[in-house]
Amino acid sequence: MNQMSERVNTPVSTTELERRWAAIRAAMKEQGIDALLMQNNNDHMGGYTKYVTDVPATNGYPMTVVFPADDDMSQINQGPFDMERDLDVGGSDGIHRGVKRLMTTPSYASAPYTRDYDPSLACKALEPYKDGTIGLVGTYQMSYAMVDYVKRQFPNATYVEASDMMDHIKVIKSAEEIKMIEGTAAQQVASMEAVIAEIKPGMKDSDVAAVALHVGHNLGSEQGVYLCQSWQVGTPTAIGPRHNQDRVIQEGDSFNMLVENNGAGGFFAEIGRTIVLGEATQEQHDELAFTLEAQQFTLDLMKPGTPCAEIWDKYNAFMVENDRDPENRLYCHGQGYEMVERPLIRKDEPMNIEQNMNIVCHPGYIRGNVYSWICDNYIIGADGPGETIHKMPQKLFEVG
Repeated sequence: MNQMSERVNTPVSTTELERRWAAIRAAMKEQGIDALLMQNNNDHMGGYTKYVTDVPATNGYPMTVVFPADDDMSQINQGPFDMERDLDVGGSDGIHRGVKRLMTTPSYASAPYTRDYDPSLACKALEPYKDGTIGLVGTYQMSYAMVDYVKRQFPNATYVEASDMMDHIKVIKSAEEIKMIEGTAAQQVASMEAVIAEIKPGMKDSDVAAVALHVGHNLGSEQGVYLCQSWQVGTPTAIGPRHNQDRVIQEGDSFNMLVENNGAGGFFAEIGRTIVLGEATQEQHDELAFTLEAQQFTLDLMKPGTPCAEIWDKYNAFMVENDRDPENRLYCHGQGYEMVERPLIRKDEPMNIEQNMNIVCHPGYIRGNVYSWICDNYIIGADGPGETIHKMPQKLFEVG
């Protein structure tokens, strides 16, 4: 194994990658899959290719991986025409590990005539398995062009959906992964503390989000979202993207700030707090007290083996019993290399809660004159989640 390149931002260990590869190949053998085909195009919601290579897909550029059960990987990225490089197994260039062949092509979703460029290279790697069973991973994000082309080239292969198989492996975090996730949480707390220290009337919402982004990038973050909105009591609002962050903050405003980025190593978590530029009302304090109760109600249900749909049903019954609207959005879910990773705590999720999942819980609602919420991550232990990994008080922060 050659030394990792100094250019790589906090790589996971090769031992960790080998653990993942072994788990995936064992599952493939059990299900009779000869090779996996996976494709992602971003590192917000595209974690499958990152999981097997420790290289993120970025910028809408497709990254395709062929993962055989009996051989090392082939990887296809955006790049020059007809570039094909054989690598020493383990990463001869200090970046690509477990990849034996690296191929590139200049294909772009904005240029539809390039639709076959990546698939034609994938078929080179899939050729030995053209009469076998090919598992498709990440089919929601994988392009139609990829699947259509491969199926036309190899009509004798058997194609199976393998995303669920992969999900059950990658949602269970190793000790090394948990340590990195805790690092993400620490970085996010630093971002939130900087926001609280620097926010003042006259700034735009986007100016405050930029404070969090700057701190996150300085501490190793690569991607994420910084959602926020300011509001006056009586006209409550939740959080919004950069496009909706042009309001100028006023004295007496409340400000909702969500830092949902990845940390060094690429793992996501998220933290959310409300900052009041002045004194919070008693109504805000009362609603936050209930919001924390709702969060704890959820956490108490998250014992290993518990069906996610059961948690959803009980939580909504709890909300209705306490004169709050039932939840219809995603208020609790897993995180890893994706901002939203399974399991999803809602009625249509077939997974159960398991030990060593990284779960974020962010109940929130509008009631009366205020929007009340809280957002923190938890690692599921043998008896359920422990304390939040975000070491920050769960309170309204009054400034000015």
